Amino acid sequence: MSSEYSYDEQGQFYPFFIFTLTSIVTLPLTYSLLAPSRDVVSTAPRVQTDYKPEHADLIQAQRTAQKRKQRKVKRAIAVVLGWAVMAGMLYLIITTQRTTAKIWNPYDILGVSESATEKQIKSHYRKLGLKFHPDKAKPDAAKNETVESLNDKWVDLTKAYQALTDEEVRNNYIQYGHPDGKQSYSIGIALPKFIISEGNGKYVVLVYALLLGVLLPYYVGSWWYGTQRITKEGVLVESANNLFREYSEDMDEGDLVTALSAGKEFQETLRGDKAESGLATIEARILAEGQITPFAGGLSVKDKEKLEDLDSGVRRKVLALLWAYLGRVELDDQALNAAKYLVAPIAQSLCDSFRAISLAYSNTRPILTSYYTSQRLIQAIPPNASPLFQLPHFTPAVVKAVEGDSKVHLSIQDFMDQPDAQRRSTAVGKGLLSEEQYKTAVRVAGQLPYLRVAKAFFKVAGERFIIPSSLVTLVVKGRVIPPGSTNVPEIDELDLEDIDPAEDDLDALMGRKKAVKDENGKITSKEESKPVPPPLAFAPYYAREQSPRWHVFLSDSKQGKMAVPPFTFTTFDQPLFTDDGKPTFNMQTFKAQFAAPPQAGTYTFIMHVICDSYVGFDTKMEVSLVVEDASKAAAMAGEDEISEPEEDSLAGQMSALKGGSVAGTTKPKRRKDDDDSDDDDDESGTEEEEDDTSETNTDTEPES
Repeated sequence: MSSEYSYDEQGQFYPFFIFTLTSIVTLPLTYSLLAPSRDVVSTAPRVQTDYKPEHADLIQAQRTAQKRKQRKVKRAIAVVLGWAVMAGMLYLIITTQRTTAKIWNPYDILGVSESATEKQIKSHYRKLGLKFHPDKAKPDAAKNETVESLNDKWVDLTKAYQALTDEEVRNNYIQYGHPDGKQSYSIGIALPKFIISEGNGKYVVLVYALLLGVLLPYYVGSWWYGTQRITKEGVLVESANNLFREYSEDMDEGDLVTALSAGKEFQETLRGDKAESGLATIEARILAEGQITPFAGGLSVKDKEKLEDLDSGVRRKVLALLWAYLGRVELDDQALNAAKYLVAPIAQSLCDSFRAISLAYSNTRPILTSYYTSQRLIQAIPPNASPLFQLPHFTPAVVKAVEGDSKVHLSIQDFMDQPDAQRRSTAVGKGLLSEEQYKTAVRVAGQLPYLRVAKAFFKVAGERFIIPSSLVTLVVKGRVIPPGSTNVPEIDELDLEDIDPAEDDLDALMGRKKAVKDENGKITSKEESKPVPPPLAFAPYYAREQSPRWHVFLSDSKQGKMAVPPFTFTTFDQPLFTDDGKPTFNMQTFKAQFAAPPQAGTYTFIMHVICDSYVGFDTKMEVSLVVEDASKAAAMAGEDEISEPEEDSLAGQMSALKGGSVAGTTKPKRRKDDDDSDDDDDESGTEEEEDDTSETNTDTEPES
């Protein structure tokens, strides 16, 4: 048996080859380009307002540029080119004439049906012999027939006849599909022969050298170098190293703002002639006297000294721009104002990287500082400034008039809880807010998603007790109550329960449905609702669209250490607002799992619920985790599982004779002369079941 190579001399098959390879790359790219985005930012609603801050055009231009960058133009170009190549190859497939190899079939060659008998085949063969036998047939020039073609045709007819009548030939046909037995096979190559013919081999080698020796190492090296340069938080490794060196256990927000200016990403943004130009102007503006704070940029004296200690250069200008952004200082220069809004999103990503470093050290203060700094970067508010600056049109003069001489800042919730007449008397007036501006501020405040925690507790799914090292679930229940909301309904106690699904409810156990209680107290399940994103953060000065995130973590107040790392939540399980924009006050549920301590005991933690996009929307509360010893918990569970015998059973009759209780019967009245021990026994028999959750102090207080 021999083998031969057949080449695509007429270009019949290489379009299939190229079409297949191109489609393997193009189709996934097309799907990734056209598939609906799962990003919360693209699907979340927005706070309804027509408020536009100063330089709104600069901010919107930077947001648009970021969206354009995220669309990944290179991918779109690759998709267009891929479809163009596929269309060209498809055209060649349709228009190029192709020859298809035919399967050798003796019935077709003789022109008889497969149901013909041997007698019919012999009769038909004799008739063909009278016409095509070499002694009988004459070449017809009109049909381009020759003696050789007629002889070949007679050979084919003879082989076909023998395959159907001669036993040996027929066996060859049955086993190998050909009367002559095994045949040589041909390997088809979907390339024209000239590509690898003698003299062209060097070009093929050159192509392979470019692909495997240049392009492949280049792309692999670029990918590897890129992964080594960037941390998982998306910042340069060199920037993370700088933040690591700046880390301190007693850092406040001003210290962190100074540390963020050490990011190397800023050098890419402010390179060339932008490095130091305008620095003197920026510093003069931010260090001018402020209406509320000592300096217009919101700096403290310590922050001012740190700024002046830096050498003139990119970092000093970045730090000055950050303070100008936080203090909303007007720089009277288009380029400087654009740079002011450009540095904030970079600083925000660096702040996330600093948080990762702080989590590794587990010190509570730097972790909280990173969250509070994120809030102020998104809202463009200096450290220690009033949360009221988050409302539109609120200037230092308005904030000073509203807060008066109070040394404690007023939160948006406190301001909106005041009677409308009182709010107007302090905020509306000459040099303050106009009536229209006041309405805009109140309208925005009524759409902000303030999460008010109602209850928090620990549990182990399906168990009544928490034992050492078990998988504990922290359940946080709360409602989104926008500031200034009225007619807030009372909390339904059933909404504060976390129902475990029935053991036979597979859909609920797998998370496809949610376990609930009906009116009769029976546990059922209902379809799990789709996650509901909150409205995008109202951050008119931030040059990115930000979706609020809530972070929940536990800390040990005595040691000042983090006990359980943060869990991040970006969506809710119930709608926050109705179609007409009114709050629903639905009870929301957040769950986080972690391993219980390895020893039994009562553990008291401080639970922090922090929103990273708004100032003053945080909650701090004390929670207690009760861990029972495994043997004690098993004994208590065993006692609870002992049930009274049925009345009609043998055990029930024996229990009744002894004066014991029986299921389905009422207990006899006790005599007055019963002893105290019997009273204690009765009381233990009627005692309510213990709660399956750890006790929790649900009194909340704002984060300091």
